[in-house]
Amino acid sequence: STDGGRNLSLDSIPMGLPMSDPSAWATAMNNLGMAPMGMTGQPLLPDFDPALGMMTGIPPINPMMPGLGIVPPPIPPDMPAVKEIIHCKSCTLFPPNPHLPPPATRERPPGCKTVFVGGLPENGTEQIIMEVFEQCGEVIAIRKSKKNFCHIRFAEEFMVDKALYLSGYRIRLGSSTDKKDTGRLHVDFAQARDDLYEWECKQRMLAREERHRRRLAEERFRPPSPPPVVHYSDHECSVVAEKLKDDTKFLEAIQTLLTWIERGEVNRRTANNFYSMIQSANSHIRRLVNEKAAHEKEMEEAKEKFKLALSGILVQFEQIVAVYHSASKQKAWDHFTKAQRKNISVWCKQAEEIRNIHNDELMGIRREEEMEMSDEEIEDPSEMKETEESVLVSQVEALKEENDSLRWQLDAYRNEVELLKQEQGKASRDEDTTKEQQMKLLQQALQGMQKHLLKVQEEYKKREAELEKVKEDKLKIETLLENLKEQESSMSRVCACSQEKECPVEKTLSNSPVKSEREVLLVGIISTFLHVHPFGASIEYICSYLQRLDSKICTAEVEVLMTRLQNTFRQELSGVGASLEKRWKFCGFDGLKMT
Repeated sequence: STDGGRNLSLDSIPMGLPMSDPSAWATAMNNLGMAPMGMTGQPLLPDFDPALGMMTGIPPINPMMPGLGIVPPPIPPDMPAVKEIIHCKSCTLFPPNPHLPPPATRERPPGCKTVFVGGLPENGTEQIIMEVFEQCGEVIAIRKSKKNFCHIRFAEEFMVDKALYLSGYRIRLGSSTDKKDTGRLHVDFAQARDDLYEWECKQRMLAREERHRRRLAEERFRPPSPPPVVHYSDHECSVVAEKLKDDTKFLEAIQTLLTWIERGEVNRRTANNFYSMIQSANSHIRRLVNEKAAHEKEMEEAKEKFKLALSGILVQFEQIVAVYHSASKQKAWDHFTKAQRKNISVWCKQAEEIRNIHNDELMGIRREEEMEMSDEEIEDPSEMKETEESVLVSQVEALKEENDSLRWQLDAYRNEVELLKQEQGKASRDEDTTKEQQMKLLQQALQGMQKHLLKVQEEYKKREAELEKVKEDKLKIETLLENLKEQESSMSRVCACSQEKECPVEKTLSNSPVKSEREVLLVGIISTFLHVHPFGASIEYICSYLQRLDSKICTAEVEVLMTRLQNTFRQELSGVGASLEKRWKFCGFDGLKMT
């Protein structure tokens, strides 16, 4: 009986003899009782003795012994396969017509070791079947039917391929010509439960080996697990507390402390111990901050060293470029040959490009340092103005350096233009066109440099004007601070008098828009803040500044106070649509004239 199986097969092992070994092939044909003939029909060995049925000097061997096989050597695809007659003890196998198509076979089941053999003679027995097919390999079982077919199971899968080679052969028992003693073999793959079961077992074994191999690979690449954390006890608590005080063992101890707290080891009895350990952990914050500051200091020193080295390199580049420019002047230029002049001009251009790259890099470092300065950490407006003044001064210095470099480049271009003008009269007519092109290019470059120089000068003037404005604002802030100090002194006097005359003061305070000393202080601080921000500020920005001084100040209180003082503060709307924003501005100087 046969069953269906899964469609997966293993590669069969070819057992044919290569044609490069003609003696072995001739020996096999000799032992089969045939003349040793090649693929072209020519005899392979001249000393074949048909009377003896064997070659001289070669002992007889089993024609179907393991390793020899009955499959001929591989044949080129353009050449038809030629099958020979096979002689057995009880029967003879005759090959099919070579011009007929090869016999059809079904799809090979996975792990197939069983073949179906049809077309057997009616008088064929199991011994004859065994005699024919045991030459293909070890036969495990033969199941013969009464209807001239049987199933043969081999020991290995590659033996099935050998048995398929016999498909199409005509079999004849002995020398009889009776119809019952003849038949045409049809060999095909067969489905068997045993083959499928063995194939599945083999696949499961291979899958187990693959899983085991993957598991070993994963374990090899898996990171080691962390060491187990000990359970809490008084002894372990004292050990961890000592480790927390040691800088080298702090990381291990803090991990143990964190695990204990997450496990829920904190209770009334152990609360004091855990508090002391947390306190000792907190003492390391200052050390870590100091380490960070030291690293930042080292980084700043390294930056300064890099800047100094870069500026020194830039100075040397400037000197090299100056040497090239001086060599390009007429006094020295006339003494050089044409090749030397070309090399000097090329070197000069390369040096200028490298110098410009280094100069841009240095300017980029300075711009980054300027951008790192934040206004949020500066609370005093006078200090903020000083920092802005220093930033403007540094920008002016950078613009001066850029202006100088541009002037040097402009001088270099002018020198080149003069040299080209001098050489233009000496050069031949063939070189006139190239000189004119170079002149145009240099004139265009010169115009671009002049435009850039004008832009730099305009920017320089703007920076100077901004610097003067900052100085004027600084003077105004100083006068405003003096006025605020005088107001504070006068307010302190009023407060001293209010203790003697409470009723009249209450009446005057009720009539005035400012109702308390606290509101007076708020008005002074807000006025100072808005004077520093001439373009105005939102109520949230003002309150965030005031809440740094007193966290109890609320936005509604500040907004009500500012709306009451219409001659001191003015609200304006800026923006359009979704970007509409309310900004408060200080208008005390204009309000003083109106009142």
